[in-house]
Amino acid sequence: MKAYVFPGQGAQFTGMGKDLYETSALAKELFEKANEILGFRITDIMFEGTAEELKETKVTQPAVFLHSVILAKTLGEDFKPEMVAGHSLGEFSALVANGTLSFEDGLKLVSQRALAMQKACEITPSTMAAVLGLADNVVEEVCASIDGIVVAANYNCPGQLVISGETTAVEKACEAMKAAGAKRALILPVGGAFHSPMMEPAREELAAAIEATTFSNPICPVYQNVTASAVSDANEIKKNLITQLTAPVKWTQSVQQMIADGATLFTEVGPGKVLAGLISKIDKEAVTANA
Repeated sequence: MKAYVFPGQGAQFTGMGKDLYETSALAKELFEKANEILGFRITDIMFEGTAEELKETKVTQPAVFLHSVILAKTLGEDFKPEMVAGHSLGEFSALVANGTLSFEDGLKLVSQRALAMQKACEITPSTMAAVLGLADNVVEEVCASIDGIVVAANYNCPGQLVISGETTAVEKACEAMKAAGAKRALILPVGGAFHSPMMEPAREELAAAIEATTFSNPICPVYQNVTASAVSDANEIKKNLITQLTAPVKWTQSVQQMIADGATLFTEVGPGKVLAGLISKIDKEAVTANA
């Protein structure tokens, strides 16, 4: 079965999507529509902007989403997903790709999500850190032992987890992770504590926007970050998407479940090759490709 996967924040690069814009009339039309919806020319930043400009939250999330979704749309008849999944922000790209959300609604939600997350980041000093070389249960136990808010946020692949929470709690957790035998535990250059309870204000704001958006039943199941299982019911997808901001991204578990359900080829759609790399670490036999 053909599985298509969509990357999240961090996959952006200067020049992303420019080749699509220049070679596909459909891509050009969709990029221009996006500029109108967002109220600024995001294409100028994507194609010519600096890494710093691309890193702005209001730019990064829509940029990665647009590159992924427009690339999928230009694949035409070749694009026949039998299952989809996206890493964090990438879940929105996956939901446009499988017909749950329209292009316009997906972009509006991603833009609102980015701004809501930015606001939540400004309330309390918070951050994320990558922990390498520890078992999932050890990372969870260390987080539970720390005073303050710190949780496992991204299960990227075995031995690679990201933790998230209040800055002081994350710093203490990093020291404890090293003491527990982690190869590395390093603070990431992110705006705040995504996929943790610190995102509750953003979750509330985004929930209202999601509730007001039309979700259709998809053409194929989406393996959602929150459940790591196949979901095809529009209302259930909506509920899981609202929970996603404060819950961990179960990427390892999602990929394992997709393989168990018959995925034979994983094609990454969007900027970079991060997910293909993670999938290979989750299952050495998995076949990956880039669109």
